[in-house]
Amino acid sequence: MTSAPLAARLSIPSGPLFFPVTAYGPDGAVDLDVYREHVRRGVEAGAAAVFACCGTGEFHALTPEEFEACVGAAVEAVDGRVPVVAGAGYGTALAVRFARLAETAGADGLLAMPPYLVVAGQEGLLRHYRELASSTALPVIVYQRDNAVFTPETVVELARTEGIIGFKDGLGDLDLVQRIVSAVRSEVPGEFLYFNGLPTAELTGLAYRGVGITLYSSAVFCFAPEVALAFHRALNTGDDEVANRLLDGFYRPFVDLRALGRGYAVSLVKAGVRLRGLDVGEVRPPLHEPAEDHVKRLAELIERGYALIEEDV
Repeated sequence: MTSAPLAARLSIPSGPLFFPVTAYGPDGAVDLDVYREHVRRGVEAGAAAVFACCGTGEFHALTPEEFEACVGAAVEAVDGRVPVVAGAGYGTALAVRFARLAETAGADGLLAMPPYLVVAGQEGLLRHYRELASSTALPVIVYQRDNAVFTPETVVELARTEGIIGFKDGLGDLDLVQRIVSAVRSEVPGEFLYFNGLPTAELTGLAYRGVGITLYSSAVFCFAPEVALAFHRALNTGDDEVANRLLDGFYRPFVDLRALGRGYAVSLVKAGVRLRGLDVGEVRPPLHEPAEDHVKRLAELIERGYALIEEDV
């Protein structure tokens, strides 16, 4: 494999990027049948790619064996229709192990999440991601957030590294993002992909579009794909009236609700999938389930979101 096919397939924003939740059965074990169904529904709804076992998919809670099984199940459910990108993280040795497991399972690429716990300098971060990229034939997207924050100079070096094809921002510092985009554009020939990776990325979609970033991860797509698709169309066609109506009526209230609990960026999304009729189970510790009242408010928000998109039908 080379990086070119994945980069080319991701560069056209044909739909939101789908980050499926990981399904667990009543006994707490991974439920691959339900997971395949969740992935299949997302692809059929219009996802441009599947990012398996990443943040929304509770990468942190999966054993290597469960990770490999889930990535393989996603590849099977997708059946070549869209790319499958798998998470990889922790320290360098474990990140390399997960990369090789993803490669064996048939993934098309990797989302390299921040190293575990430590706050490293730029030199160490660069070495970490370069070693990961050199260990696998899978193209790598580097995820900036938490303890992995990069200077523009470091991202230039990442963009020069064979096998690294993109940069996902989960920090939200638009000044830094603009300087990164400008530096890479000025110093590295060829295409380098950028992604808005903030939780509920739609909320900042208009701002990131101003920097030239239109690719983004959509957790809402997990449980309200039609709403997510309507926003995606509006964002990419310049229909700011529709985009703002969805922002004001659905996405901002959803973010306000998400802010009421730690870990809700995952557990509230998983609750949303259950509300829409697919029993994907609960989150694993240390995450916890949303309060009953918050789930009720989520159900009302989902109804509101669908009512808002009906206005354009």
